[in-house]
Amino acid sequence: MEAFDSCLRLFWLVSLFQVLIVVSAVISERSNTRFLLTSNGTAGERHSEEYCAMYDICGARPDGKVLNCPYGSPSVKPDDLLSSKIQSLCPTITGNICCSEAQFDTLRTQVQQAIPFLVGCPACLRNFLNLFCELTCSPNQSLFINVTSVSKDKNNSTVDGIEYYITDEFGEGLYESCKDVKFGTMNAQAIQFIGDGAKNFKEWFAFIGRRAASNMPGSPFAINFLPSATKSSGMRPMDVPTYSCSDTSLGCSCGDCPSSTVCSNLATPQQHKEGSCSVRIGSVKAKCVDISLAILYIISVSLFFGWGLFLRTRGKSASQRKQLSRNDSNQLYSSTQKNEDLPVEMLVEAPHVRNGVQLSFVQGYLSKFYRAYGTWVARNPTLVLFASLSAILALCIGLIRFKVETRPEKLWVGPGSRAAAEKQFFDSHLAPFYRIEQLILATVPGPDHKKPPSILTGDNIKLLFEIQKKVDGIRANYSGSMVSLTDICMKPLGQDCASQTVLQYFKMDQTNYDNYGVDHVSYCFQYFTSSDKCMSAFKAPLDPSTVLGGFSGNNYSEASAFIITYPVNNALNKEGNETRKAVAWEKAFIQLAQSELLPMVQNMNLTLSFSSESSIEDELKRESTADAITILISYLVMFGYISMTLGDMPRFSSFYIYSKVLLGLSGVILVMLSVLGSVGFFSAIGVKSTLIIMEVIPFLVLAVGVDNMCILVHAVKRQQLELTLESRISNALVEVGPSITLASLSEVLAFAVGSFIPMPACRVFSMFAALAVLLDFLLQISAFVSLIVFDFMRAEDKRIDCFPCIRVSLTCPDSDKGIGHRKLGLLARYMKEIHAPVLSRWGVKLVVTSVFVAFSLTSIALCTRIEPGLEQKIVLPRDSYLQGYFHDVSKYLRIGPPLYFVVKNYNYSSESRQTNQLCAINQCDADSLLNEISRASLKPESSYIAKPAASWLDDFLVWMSPEAFGCCRKFINGTYCPPNDQDKLPAAWVDHAKNVPRRIAINFGSPQCFLHSDLQNDRPSTSQFKEKLPWFLTSLPSADCAKAGHGAYTDSVDLQGYENGIIQASSFRTYHTPLNKQVDYVNSLRAARDFSSKVSKSLKMEIFPYSVFYMFFEQYLDIWKTALINLAIAVGAVFIVCLVITCSLWTSAIIFLVLTMIVVDLLGVMAILGIQLNALSVVNLVMAVGIAVEFCVHITHAFSVSWGDKNQRMKEALTTMGASVFSGITLTKLVGVLVLCFSRTEVFVVYYFQMYLALVLLGFLHGLVFLPVVLSMFGPPSRCVPVDKQEGRPSIQSLIKSRPT
Repeated sequence: MEAFDSCLRLFWLVSLFQVLIVVSAVISERSNTRFLLTSNGTAGERHSEEYCAMYDICGARPDGKVLNCPYGSPSVKPDDLLSSKIQSLCPTITGNICCSEAQFDTLRTQVQQAIPFLVGCPACLRNFLNLFCELTCSPNQSLFINVTSVSKDKNNSTVDGIEYYITDEFGEGLYESCKDVKFGTMNAQAIQFIGDGAKNFKEWFAFIGRRAASNMPGSPFAINFLPSATKSSGMRPMDVPTYSCSDTSLGCSCGDCPSSTVCSNLATPQQHKEGSCSVRIGSVKAKCVDISLAILYIISVSLFFGWGLFLRTRGKSASQRKQLSRNDSNQLYSSTQKNEDLPVEMLVEAPHVRNGVQLSFVQGYLSKFYRAYGTWVARNPTLVLFASLSAILALCIGLIRFKVETRPEKLWVGPGSRAAAEKQFFDSHLAPFYRIEQLILATVPGPDHKKPPSILTGDNIKLLFEIQKKVDGIRANYSGSMVSLTDICMKPLGQDCASQTVLQYFKMDQTNYDNYGVDHVSYCFQYFTSSDKCMSAFKAPLDPSTVLGGFSGNNYSEASAFIITYPVNNALNKEGNETRKAVAWEKAFIQLAQSELLPMVQNMNLTLSFSSESSIEDELKRESTADAITILISYLVMFGYISMTLGDMPRFSSFYIYSKVLLGLSGVILVMLSVLGSVGFFSAIGVKSTLIIMEVIPFLVLAVGVDNMCILVHAVKRQQLELTLESRISNALVEVGPSITLASLSEVLAFAVGSFIPMPACRVFSMFAALAVLLDFLLQISAFVSLIVFDFMRAEDKRIDCFPCIRVSLTCPDSDKGIGHRKLGLLARYMKEIHAPVLSRWGVKLVVTSVFVAFSLTSIALCTRIEPGLEQKIVLPRDSYLQGYFHDVSKYLRIGPPLYFVVKNYNYSSESRQTNQLCAINQCDADSLLNEISRASLKPESSYIAKPAASWLDDFLVWMSPEAFGCCRKFINGTYCPPNDQDKLPAAWVDHAKNVPRRIAINFGSPQCFLHSDLQNDRPSTSQFKEKLPWFLTSLPSADCAKAGHGAYTDSVDLQGYENGIIQASSFRTYHTPLNKQVDYVNSLRAARDFSSKVSKSLKMEIFPYSVFYMFFEQYLDIWKTALINLAIAVGAVFIVCLVITCSLWTSAIIFLVLTMIVVDLLGVMAILGIQLNALSVVNLVMAVGIAVEFCVHITHAFSVSWGDKNQRMKEALTTMGASVFSGITLTKLVGVLVLCFSRTEVFVVYYFQMYLALVLLGFLHGLVFLPVVLSMFGPPSRCVPVDKQEGRPSIQSLIKSRPT
């Protein structure tokens, strides 16, 4: 509510120049000598020293503005008392004068309205006063004042126009000393209000001399300012010396006088730089990192191709010589594969040797464990299934305490967050930021798509009155009571709501509109600070920029949007009655806007967008259920595919026997139980869940679980049917158990270590994901293995899938051969016959490696282009009414969010220098806080500070100043005396001033609080500061004293405990520049913190910036650090687990390399798709590591335990594991992800469909294309050792020869 915060105290500011120009006409006595002008206004004039051009009052205009008499008279000598009074205000007037005591008193009364604007810069104030002192009281008035026209009023001649001769030097000096003076309350330059924003002294003089229309502020007669007069006229321009604002004797602050030598010597704010260099190549400008990566790629590819060519040429002859031995090896390998029906006892070897495979110590014992464990599970499937389900169901009991955390501050802000602590301090010591309810009405561009028409028409204003009437009529039911807007709105100065709307120019009364018409709005755009007719109903001026939108500069008349804002009181207790009342009214407000206001506006061919304080939270809750059906369909599609891929399809007639629908369904249920068990456990210990957990973790665990299910089922199906089911289960677990364990433990550790990240959303996700993956792994090797046993028993017993109680008679060749003897499936045949042979070609290897390395290096370059943030429109449903609102806010608003600089523990005692270190008026330090803020506002593109700060301290010091004689005043009993133009005292002062006649108190000597002699270097003592600060904060602003603090600064100072000389908290308000992008919010927060840190260090005071959005955007300051730490921990954890289990640095390094490339490439895809970096994308990136492990570990493990050369081992790994990985992860996730593209919420399309699809495709390409190529070229040596080389073991050849054919 910028208008209220900025303009509150200007309500009483009437036209300053209207009074100052005519003040010379207020005369209490006449001279006995008069010189009458002739009708042409020139004859009879006398222009000489010690002579007056105008004296007395001869009439008044119909609107009450008084008019001077066009008579001259000699100057008069004042008495000593009057002379001393004149000297106190007009030191340039000495000797005789052309004004009486009453005239001077009127002048003094009126100029006090200008003093609060200019007193911060004494040089400007002195020059400004001299302009009107010379006009009113100069003894040589006739030398530079010439009456040019006369009119009649009741038979009296009155002045209708004058010429005021002033040198250009004086005008230039006056303007230069005042042009930069700030009016803190409005966060703007004072020249905007006392000079109509003049760009030079001529424009300022033109504004002053303009004759005002009837009932309009301004001069009652025309004043023509001229620089010189003809010699024959006997006149000469007024040329009183001017004071420069840099004059040390009249020292202005740096904020009011940036050109001062002291100020110009200070360092200017440094512009924020991106911190990246660039190189220009012709017309193309490229970043240094891009050039460096390109050079690195060219060098690497050149070396790689040279190395490949060398090896290829060198290896041709060697390959020919070894062809025979290779054929023998292949024959042996083939024979070994074909004769897998070795006795079970021959497979039992030392812990570190399995089937002729030299395993690591850990893998050896894992194999031994899985052999014994598999046999036991196969013998006791019922017990294992019951025990595992009982344990997981016990964890699910914790769901009775299940709660979802939806508060953004609890999701994105950690407990040690600086922004959260600063918000808590601001809310508790000052006041919570108000709630905002808003409507935006805008015109629609024509068919030619040109500039939209102006919204300032009579019909549109009448529509606003109708809308306001309906809003005022809202009655929301809260606990049986009716809540209206007046019950909850902000009322800073009375009983009227501080609503921000164009209707305030009519005081919210349609009768005033009927009287004034639509043109009154245009008039108020110019005189909103001065005209009483333009003052709002809540008694404060209204800045047009806060109620209009779609205009450029100050061209308010071209505005294409009305912005209506209803500020509502906020409370610290979010669960209290005040907040709940506001929420109830907000719901009724949104319902009214949707059902009634929107049709009304559309009928007028306008657009309407709207929002309330609780809208985002309500829409986020709706978003959580908006795509429930889409997500459900996605999981159902994945379930259907899983059921198909697990089963056998030898022929349609036997499909219902060899399908695995029931097994697939059971596996999916186990995955869901693992998620529920994780959520139940953490719910039991009081950790709340999040929407991210409910949306992401099932997808993650299903990906991991389905892959493990496929691997386990396919491993069992590869076993010989001649073996018992126990042996098949045992052998299958020995074959794939270590790789499943390796992958699962890597994922668990990767997520578990991420739980130490401070961001709550990432931390909670890591905790839940780690436990869910662990539970899923345990259920896979226990309950699911038991289910596999039951399913294979069912199939062998010819029982129907899904209906195991029904047994059928089925005879087919496939069933006789058994599952283990059936030919390879379609995917396995593709991997063996097409995929692997293609990847074995040297040319393909070189191309694959070059392309993947090129994309990784390109992704590194693209990563620098990823912007932090999360667009609000993305997280909302596509049909949300807030979509249009955020669009209109970005399009129409011309102001940025309020920015407060909060000072903690300000020592105001006279012994401390902190007052001068903070303030920005005369005698304040050049590098004070407020001067630095003012200086930073000169560089808004880097500081993001739009204006100088409104300073309660500056205004308080001015309010106490003897020059501001209409402000700080007291009765004879020492109690507060309000300005003369206030009819009654504030309620807080009634008791203090009781029984004290006000007129007597004011007339009895000086009512001012202080004289200059009472102050110490124009600064109050500790006791004076302590006594008068509550007066200032309680006093009402008025025309006689616009600097009073009630309203504008009521919540800017914490008075609790201030009697000790320390103010615990105080704030200085300014504004950010308009922030249209997420990166603007992040950069503005960073710039504000950098600024406050620099100033705090310089002043040795604790100062911090605060704005309402800081708490939600603080996460993005370090989002890259958070992301990189999460990813480094996750990938590093995988590397350590791989190293411990495999005891192979080579193998672990290859897995580490591929995982890193997948993550980097995913970041590159994010940059290409314009996906921002935030908590959602960080969670997805960490999840990508977990899923990528599934693509890498199983293939690498299969490669390491295969026998033959590297190409043969690569083919074997793809044949045995490639099909399982491809079907278990790639196709399963692909069919599920594709459904998400139909989501109604953009966040699902961007962060789940696009990122998940990219993850699945990148995982497939790296795991099944790039990784096999790398293994075939740089893979670790095989762990296979000939069995005949093992001590005490017969050779495989001998075993084969000894078996009957």
